[in-house]
Amino acid sequence: MSEIGVGILGFGTVGAGVADGLLKHRSVMAARLGVDIELKKIADLDITTDRGVAVPSGVLTTDAQSVIDDPSVRIVVETIGGTGVAKQLVLAALKAKKCVVTANKKLLAEHGREIFDTAAENGVDIYFGASVGGGIPIIRVLREGLAGNDIESIHGILNGTCNYILTRMEREGAPFDEVLKDAQRLGYAEANPSLDIDGFDTAHKACILAALAYGFQPTMDQVRVEGIRNLNGLDVKYAADFGYRIKLLAVVAKDGDEVEVGVHPTLIPLSHMLASVNDAFNAAMVKGDLSDYTMYYGRGAGRAPTASTVIGDIGDIARNIAHGETRYARGVPAYAEGAVRLKAAGDIVSKFYVRFMVADKPGAFGAIASTLGRHGVSISAATQKETNETGFVPVVALTHKARTSDLEEALAEIKASGVVGADPIKLRMI
Repeated sequence: MSEIGVGILGFGTVGAGVADGLLKHRSVMAARLGVDIELKKIADLDITTDRGVAVPSGVLTTDAQSVIDDPSVRIVVETIGGTGVAKQLVLAALKAKKCVVTANKKLLAEHGREIFDTAAENGVDIYFGASVGGGIPIIRVLREGLAGNDIESIHGILNGTCNYILTRMEREGAPFDEVLKDAQRLGYAEANPSLDIDGFDTAHKACILAALAYGFQPTMDQVRVEGIRNLNGLDVKYAADFGYRIKLLAVVAKDGDEVEVGVHPTLIPLSHMLASVNDAFNAAMVKGDLSDYTMYYGRGAGRAPTASTVIGDIGDIARNIAHGETRYARGVPAYAEGAVRLKAAGDIVSKFYVRFMVADKPGAFGAIASTLGRHGVSISAATQKETNETGFVPVVALTHKARTSDLEEALAEIKASGVVGADPIKLRMI
């Protein structure tokens, strides 16, 4: 039986989970894969803190380059995160003709083309199954299971922190700041949660999914990203009154030769399967022209689920090496570059939820409806909420499908007219 050596760069939460799994399940994996995977090296700046993993003597080192240079290491696993040292080491490993496994969505979203090209130039594999959805095999689905489909759309709840916060806000009526503090205390949110709650973590994942589904990779500055930091509990409540639930949704969808890529708090009907994805769970719903809708659900982060996917990638590469194959040297083939382009954010068509604080006087909402109509935005439903003593009344309107730019122009005109007492709140709907 062939023996394949593995080296891990980074011994934090995920790295420790990968090491633990490789050590515990070595014999089981060998029986399943027909190849013996041996953990040779682990590099981290801190090799004294107990991670709860019984690592064999001589495996730990503070010298990351020594892991890459070790001739017994055939697969390098990057679990450092970020785009600084991680990028340097991944490129060094690929140039040393070592296959790479990474869960680093930021690295791939921002530097994927350079990394994939380097893998191709050196004829080695790069796998990144845990970069989107943690323990959910959505990357494998797009690479293999749905490879024969024209992917029409992907809608994903891809950030457990945001989903946990939104679930609590709806269930308990708790304010955003209070739930965020609880999420940090429980370990669902970082001390600095901006990457999650401002939507950028989800956007990194959306860019990777777009590359796999459509063969071109948008840059982060091209993608419209809206997080949940400023989401008002009133809108969570009012959405529920209409039979909707708010989720932070990644949208990747094809419209002719244009592809929409974005991240938005979105109203989802309670009957929709994605509406049932709660707490820290993730899900992705994919529509293919042959498969129709399929959905993938599970834990999107955490030590064990992420390690599970990383170890699966290691197993695939080890089997490839044992059989002298290279399956994914290009990572994401640029098969459609030039054939499709990113859809401008203003051209995206959607239904919308809009909340106005309307002046409590006759004809005020009529003026709003008239302005919307002049811009081609029609209302499908509207309701006035409880009055207050400010002189302005909350009015919620649901629209029929409209161009985003048309609605935004109408809202700017409404705001300037003085008929509302605050900026209108706009959320997308599916």
